[in-house]
Amino acid sequence: MANAYMDMETLTYLLNDVHQWQDLLDLPDYADHDMASVALLIKSVKEFADKEMHPYFKEMDERPAHFRDGEIVVHPQVPKYMAASGEMGLLAGGFPYKDGGMQLPSMVMNALGYIQEAANNHLPGYIGLTIGAAELITHFGNDHLNQTYVPKMLEGSWGGTMCLTEPQAGSSLSDIVTSATPDGDHYNIHGQKIFISGGDYQGAENIVHLLLARIDGAPAGTKGISLFVVPKNRPEQNGKLTPNGVETVADFEKMGQKGYCTTHLFFGGKAACHGYLVGEPHKGLKYMFLMMNSARIAVGRGAAAICAAAYQASLNYAHERAQGRKLTSTEKKDVQQEQTLIVNHPDVRRMLLLQKVVSEGALSLVLLTSKYQDLSKSLESAQEREKYTLLLELLTPIVKTYPSEMGRIAVDNGLQILGGYGFCSDYILQQYLRDIRIFSIYEGTTGIQSQDLLGRKITMHQGKALELLSQEIATTIKAATAHDRLKGCAGQLGGKLQETQKILKTLMGHAQKGDYERFLADATPFMEYFSNVLLAWLWLGMALKSQQALIHGDAEHSTDFHKSKIHAMEFYFTYELPKTTGLAEIIMNHKSLTVASGEKVFGEHF
Repeated sequence: MANAYMDMETLTYLLNDVHQWQDLLDLPDYADHDMASVALLIKSVKEFADKEMHPYFKEMDERPAHFRDGEIVVHPQVPKYMAASGEMGLLAGGFPYKDGGMQLPSMVMNALGYIQEAANNHLPGYIGLTIGAAELITHFGNDHLNQTYVPKMLEGSWGGTMCLTEPQAGSSLSDIVTSATPDGDHYNIHGQKIFISGGDYQGAENIVHLLLARIDGAPAGTKGISLFVVPKNRPEQNGKLTPNGVETVADFEKMGQKGYCTTHLFFGGKAACHGYLVGEPHKGLKYMFLMMNSARIAVGRGAAAICAAAYQASLNYAHERAQGRKLTSTEKKDVQQEQTLIVNHPDVRRMLLLQKVVSEGALSLVLLTSKYQDLSKSLESAQEREKYTLLLELLTPIVKTYPSEMGRIAVDNGLQILGGYGFCSDYILQQYLRDIRIFSIYEGTTGIQSQDLLGRKITMHQGKALELLSQEIATTIKAATAHDRLKGCAGQLGGKLQETQKILKTLMGHAQKGDYERFLADATPFMEYFSNVLLAWLWLGMALKSQQALIHGDAEHSTDFHKSKIHAMEFYFTYELPKTTGLAEIIMNHKSLTVASGEKVFGEHF
């Protein structure tokens, strides 16, 4: 069971049957690929993950990345993984042919990333940020930047990062102060950046930083931010690399993802640091948002993968651990009976089902959002592209948040299944719990995502995105109503759509009065509410496919497989969806208990 860190059958079921990725392969952009070749690629990545990633997962936690003698020491598998990823096309896979890529759909690339992160979530970030940095250069950089940096990045020789956060600014990018002074064909960069994932490590020939800074005299706020390529080492015309004044100050020691280095960098402190403008001045934040959709999907994907791996670990344990006796109708237990496996205890089964519905639902959400991303770029009709762009925008904060927040709760339940052993380092659940905790912070905290959802995405284009999503949900409800076993849940979901409109009417009342602070004060409870409703839709869609397969037959999956999906859907509608009732009551309450007032709520220190 050493490599039982994910359920490949469920992944392929979601890809093939539920989200029908054949639709993408039929588009002109992806016509060179077919189901057989993509399936072969997935199989090869799974084999690679089994051999080169999963065996080092625990070891990378026990031998964490650390700062020593001016550089970051990482596990030896990191540079090997970078090189292998280049050889296998895991870096170039999603790029168009013109940029040296394989032009694979985002949905395929996220399936490949999911497999890797389930195997070892410490490694994929190194290539993920390299992909993001290279993507920005290909979209907005000039020919020289593209030719100088992108090929080396996509072959895995050079790493890449995104340098946004500064000590005094945190998530408030309008407050960054890193400066860029014009000097001939480049800018002199001066400042520091923190929390830079994969920012530097032993064995890396070069790191290409995509950095936000202010050109001297730029406007204040986000309107004055520009984007620069800042390499650790400058490539010279003779092919040699010259140090570029990028100093590694420290590596942050973390509670989880210890094999994934997180650096503190200083630019232009001890030597001149050259930066090269990407695109036009003062448009850096706009450019950076190009990668935000992909980055936030990737964060949700990573959390979903950890959740799935933790589920497999706790499921395996529950099928091996004998403890106690099954409950009977008699008051006294028969101690003469053999102990039963804990998987037979109802409360353990409840926790396992919670892990199942969260992990599989989160994966479904990641794949659907990825499909919307592909359709928004590749459909021939401009009207259809706009439709899926709006749906993508609406789902992006949710796909980042739900797997991160509910995934953590699911993993925590997995640890509980192990009892005292779950708290011990001999068992892997504690590592999964520590690793997943960062995902609700990556790429903008839950609070930031929630304000984005309610304050921007729900209201954009007069609610057009929400209208489109409601139509998608209504289509599933109508189809599910035709089946006796599903019609009750379909009706339940329909009621939640009506309740959502009632909630939004209440919240918009605050906005219409100009009380935007009150409007957004409960954005996070709304995120939890809306995510729960969205996942109910996804589970109803899965159950609908399985119900149809039971009726018409399915050569690929067993009857038990499909029945398990329907059972999981019923569990979700029984145990998870009803939680929205309490959330609705919280959100529509007239009290403003979290908005700052003159009262000293937290004592006289404030």
